Amino acid sequence: MAGVGGLAVWPAGACWCSACSMVGHAREAWLPRLRYPLLVNRRIDPAAAVAHLSRDAVMAGVIETVGPFRGWPPSTDPFRALSRSVIFQQLSGKAAGTIFRRFIGLWGLEDEAFPLPHQVLAASDDDLRGAGLSRQKAASVRSLAEHFASGELSLEHFDAWDDEEIIAHLTRVRGVGRWTAEMFLMFHLGRPDVLPVNDVGINRAMLKQYRLDALPKPADVLRIGENWRPWATVACWYLWRSEDVTDPG
Repeated sequence: MAGVGGLAVWPAGACWCSACSMVGHAREAWLPRLRYPLLVNRRIDPAAAVAHLSRDAVMAGVIETVGPFRGWPPSTDPFRALSRSVIFQQLSGKAAGTIFRRFIGLWGLEDEAFPLPHQVLAASDDDLRGAGLSRQKAASVRSLAEHFASGELSLEHFDAWDDEEIIAHLTRVRGVGRWTAEMFLMFHLGRPDVLPVNDVGINRAMLKQYRLDALPKPADVLRIGENWRPWATVACWYLWRSEDVTDPG
């Protein structure tokens, strides 16, 4: 299917990097190789995490209220995940979803399919602005595409780097801050020990569950969260979910 730049579109979620160059191959041919790097980093052991977190009396209560840890589904396309995060920044879900669909629609795509980095780079500013991206977000998506197209960011790198290395590389991309990088580590790479100290949802949940006098500052989050390590990601999941649980009293 031809789109912006007249380039062929890869299958939804397919890896575009040189090590996984599979254009024209069947889905079965590229899927195992595509998923492997991300599966390596999915080291969350729910049973071990819950057992450890339950040593914290407050967290034990949250776990009992929320129930079993369910986590997040695996992600197979880091470029799509990060681009989507950039596009959704500071917008309501409905408005962001509309813009995101228009963006992938530039290449005749829908649902989970996503353009390759070099296809995004081939799109004109008018194309991106016409899809609804602000000038700043268009520049951010281009910057992200440049980092993936050059090989500076890739599945293999994400598999090899530790959390702070990934954050350091991602925050070199225009429009990607530490919080966005931390969400990527948690939701898409499944890293087990990420603690986003500036996340509003986490801070509000901690205020309520730990009966604090005010929203916790980063130092407070780190102090309280020290008891959660090495399963801070799981603790954060429970805190987020606790905000969705209705108090029966």
